[in-house]
Amino acid sequence: MGSSRWTEIGRKTMLAEAEAISMVAGLLDRRFEDAVNLLLSSNGRIVVLGLGKSGHVGRKIAATLASTGTPAFFVHAAEAFHGDFGMITAEDVVLAISNSGETAEVVGAVTHIRKIGARIVALTGNAESSLAVASDAVLYCPVQREADPLDLAPTSSSTATLALGDAVAVALMTGKEFDAEGFAAFHPGGSLGKKLSAENVGSE
Repeated sequence: MGSSRWTEIGRKTMLAEAEAISMVAGLLDRRFEDAVNLLLSSNGRIVVLGLGKSGHVGRKIAATLASTGTPAFFVHAAEAFHGDFGMITAEDVVLAISNSGETAEVVGAVTHIRKIGARIVALTGNAESSLAVASDAVLYCPVQREADPLDLAPTSSSTATLALGDAVAVALMTGKEFDAEGFAAFHPGGSLGKKLSAENVGSE
């Protein structure tokens, strides 16, 4: 196999994922507004809940939220049943991620989250799923097919979920008027911290 074939596969994969993101972006509607408003109204933290690839994406979403002015952390859906429900309070909003909306551990967590008193936002590709129906708001993220040839590996769906999470984070930081000064306070280290520090010195 020549290298040109791998290049073509790589290009097709990336274009398929870009198309998935574009489709989800075009479907943003009142549900997105409602979800963002619910998250903005929280007096607690945003608890991102997920499992498998959705869990990996959820960790990144939680990290982005936390670094842009919205206190957030990730809870593994399976670990929640072994004590980590204690990390959630009635003041929090849980962002529960499941592409199918039927992931047993995520759907099963809803009952216990309700008992705690926290509200729930579902991030799912199935607006009629058990998770969506049981939630207070829904971030709708449908993907027609995955980018891999078997249409099985979470590729387009996980990428679109990540992008939708970024969209939520940007909406929240805008709503909270999170500025460069706040960003600098949360990023004191690394090349980004140096850049922000230099900019602050230059503005004095």
